[in-house]
Amino acid sequence: MKFFNKELSWLSFNERVLQEAADAAVPVVERMRFLGIFSSNMDEFFQVRVAAVRRHIFFSQSEEERSRYERLMAQLQSKVNELQQQFDAILPQVVSALKQHHIHLLEPHQLNVDEKQRVKFFFIEKVRRHLVPILVTEKTDLRNVLREDENYLCVEILDDNHKRYALIEVPADAMDRFIKLPTSGRTRDHKILFLDDILQLNLDELFRGIVPFKRLRAFSFKMTRDAEYHPSDDIEQSILERMEEGLKQRFKADPVRLVYDKKMPDEMLVFLSEKLDLNRFDSLVAGGRYRNTRDFAKFPNYGRASLEHPRQPALLHPKFYRFDNVFDAVRSSDILLYYPYHRFAHFTEFVRQAAYDPNVTRIAICIYRVAPHSRILHSLTDAVQNGKHVTVMVELQARFDEEANIEWAKELTEAGVHVSFGIHGLKVHSKLVLVHRREGITERRYAVIGTGNFHEGTAQVYTDFSLFTCDNAITADVDNVFNYLEQPYRQTKFRELMVAPVTMRQRLTDYIEYEIEQAQQDRPAAIFIKVNNLVDDSLIVQLYRASRAGVKIRAIVRGMCALRAGVKDLSENIEVRSIVDRYLEHPRVYYFEHGGQQELFIASADLMTRNLDHRVEVAVPVRDADARQDVLQVMELQWRDRAKSRVIDAEQRNTYVIEREQAGKRKTKKSRLLRSQTAIYRYFKRRSHDYERE
Repeated sequence: MKFFNKELSWLSFNERVLQEAADAAVPVVERMRFLGIFSSNMDEFFQVRVAAVRRHIFFSQSEEERSRYERLMAQLQSKVNELQQQFDAILPQVVSALKQHHIHLLEPHQLNVDEKQRVKFFFIEKVRRHLVPILVTEKTDLRNVLREDENYLCVEILDDNHKRYALIEVPADAMDRFIKLPTSGRTRDHKILFLDDILQLNLDELFRGIVPFKRLRAFSFKMTRDAEYHPSDDIEQSILERMEEGLKQRFKADPVRLVYDKKMPDEMLVFLSEKLDLNRFDSLVAGGRYRNTRDFAKFPNYGRASLEHPRQPALLHPKFYRFDNVFDAVRSSDILLYYPYHRFAHFTEFVRQAAYDPNVTRIAICIYRVAPHSRILHSLTDAVQNGKHVTVMVELQARFDEEANIEWAKELTEAGVHVSFGIHGLKVHSKLVLVHRREGITERRYAVIGTGNFHEGTAQVYTDFSLFTCDNAITADVDNVFNYLEQPYRQTKFRELMVAPVTMRQRLTDYIEYEIEQAQQDRPAAIFIKVNNLVDDSLIVQLYRASRAGVKIRAIVRGMCALRAGVKDLSENIEVRSIVDRYLEHPRVYYFEHGGQQELFIASADLMTRNLDHRVEVAVPVRDADARQDVLQVMELQWRDRAKSRVIDAEQRNTYVIEREQAGKRKTKKSRLLRSQTAIYRYFKRRSHDYERE
């Protein structure tokens, strides 16, 4: 088998997240948050990946194809259940570790009489107003009533041998999920109760006087829907109206998963399954007491600072603050930032200065995801007020950000910004900004080309490169990308940038072929890539050919990897590793040895068919000596990581690199192992001092 299934590989990635939660060396509050990240990832996996497999089962054109997807669904369900069992085993360990630091996550039976009375008062005063139970009847259509991925209690109401059910949504949108109980005296203890348990303890207060009952008991569950939707093709509607209509489909999309408390009675589970019209291809996942454990990702630190990762304040880049304005800085040399090690404020300041600099005439930007209160977009509306022509290319189909982007598109249009929606059938995923500025009798272009979104929030936790340049050839290509987005029917040439779907696949193919030729002639030949996902079949086959020809290939892949590394006579010269740590690894880097010369690109595109053929993506060559040094140093430090790096072998067993290297040898203390994210921060801190001494 040449390829590892990408859905199973995705689960392998989420298992690496779970490894962080299980690692006692990780600060305990961060372990709790990794459990939340794992859960959030799993929600999206069902909304997107499992839902797609389910559709293949229902709409396959042949019995053979249907059988193949049915077998895959069985494998996915088995692996999901295995991971859920791991999660259920790790959570009590983390809760116990929190207790050692005086943070007590209590269950109802652990409360004393006085605490129960306080909780009752809190419920009546603060919680009850947010609750409207759904009393289920034969006519109740739960598929249309339940909100996706919200946390519900199914309440069994018993009264004189008569049984009925009610549903209560846990109001985590309206109040905190974790409620801190007041403590007396100078105790160091922090007692925390789940909002869910406050409801459980006070069911009688909710139903008394409304519904007769002799006994009440409740169990948690949640339902996940298929996230796919199809915008209307009504030509009389605007694209915004068609998108808004299409998004409404999500509210009534088919359920694909029911997660429930494993202590739920069989009769209640059957009732919910029938009401949701679940079939054998939908996943029933038994879990622990609590649903929506994704909320753990925001678990507060009630204790000492040492219970979280140590602070790493984002660094100023000296090349920027040597000059009076950002344009002088970029004109002196290209500048490469690496978030979150460098301040994202350098980018927001670039946009802010462009918005009011009297010499700036035009600004263009591609938007995929932005922060809810984006300073960047507010600066662009200010630019319009300052008489500049502003173009914002908004991608309306950025998954799960569609509604936010629709609202931004409306707001920007009202402010006088020229809003474009790109090319029909292609998502615009490139990360580009272009500024036109009058300088004397000429006009100079300045560009920012990145690997990640222009988002103030995610820039604090996602690692991404961003190149600032005024190189004439590169900025001319960036200008051509914006022209292509506005007028795709016109033939456009790109000389410096690799642009998908126009040139990127062919140029990547050409680079790999060149390495194969070099290796066959016993010349230096090497490939080093860093991506989120590596699943494009044709590129993988080509990398296998390169491996057999003797090209040394290294890959750092955070997420899905369909390539099977280290297989005899197939991929013996390929090594793949993956790093999961405090920051989410997000940049894409392509490096080719290229006959003794180094060709280095940073890119927005993963090596996936969708990115190379169905999205507008950009890769930019990194030629500035300082910038090249920084990118390559980051890559090498990551390859030398022995604290957080896992081997992605042919079976994706997630063995730590250090475990493989030290098998049968004396173990090195984990605190002494090279941890790339810490080493990278130290590297950039030293680089800042070096620049200052120049």
